[in-house]
Amino acid sequence: MKNGTILEKELYPSPNPNVELFSITYYADGLRIKGMLAQPKDDFTCPGFLYLRGGIKNVGQVRPARIAQFASEGFIVFAPFYRGNQGGEGNEDFAGDDRHDAFAAFDLLQDHPRVSGRKVHIFGFSRGGVMALLTAIEKKDAASIVTWGGVSDMVLTYAERKDLRRMMKRVIGGTPKKYPIRYKWRTPLYRLEEIEAPVLIIHGAKDQNVSIAHAHKLEKRLKELDKKVDTYYFEEYTHYFPPAVNRDIVFTLCSWMKKHN
Repeated sequence: MKNGTILEKELYPSPNPNVELFSITYYADGLRIKGMLAQPKDDFTCPGFLYLRGGIKNVGQVRPARIAQFASEGFIVFAPFYRGNQGGEGNEDFAGDDRHDAFAAFDLLQDHPRVSGRKVHIFGFSRGGVMALLTAIEKKDAASIVTWGGVSDMVLTYAERKDLRRMMKRVIGGTPKKYPIRYKWRTPLYRLEEIEAPVLIIHGAKDQNVSIAHAHKLEKRLKELDKKVDTYYFEEYTHYFPPAVNRDIVFTLCSWMKKHN
């Protein structure tokens, strides 16, 4: 069976009268994975938008209102829950093999009958930033990449987030010192030369969850490689932006994506 094949599709209550939501079960890497699809309630074609969540397990779950918000900007949005979540098979492993859930989700969007020209943009928030970059490395025809408050270096995450170390050691198998190759494999900074799509980096300077050092490292390396990169840095904000500002940034980043259709 082809990765990205939709196995089950059920209508889901939508918070937006102009957007329809579906609960999806799809095929990825031999597993049945759960996710959510959001699309405008019309018959028009529009670009695809792969939404890659942050967190792990119950932390940072996909919010229907959030993906409906992006769909209302004129995108077909799909957000994988990652393996092992909300009834999906397998076990989430923090940008390990669960990256294949994102790759298959990209394929799902490309094959969607309303996605114009098979164009798919990739968006990652927090841990989803790593997932977005890894997906763009794998999928050379990605239209664009946006990473918002995104992780770019797993060793730096281990160093900064003492509260995540126990989880990271359990999921990855040990510390960066003990398993440097496993952490490097999860760190896209070492493979950015393989990215072809333009990148937009959004980050708050006061972010305590994912420090702005992740954004600076990513920007620096992309520029060294002469890749297309834009940055929106916000001195006054943390990992989470005020609602009004958040809405403005959503509009801005969606407009930026549409320039790269």
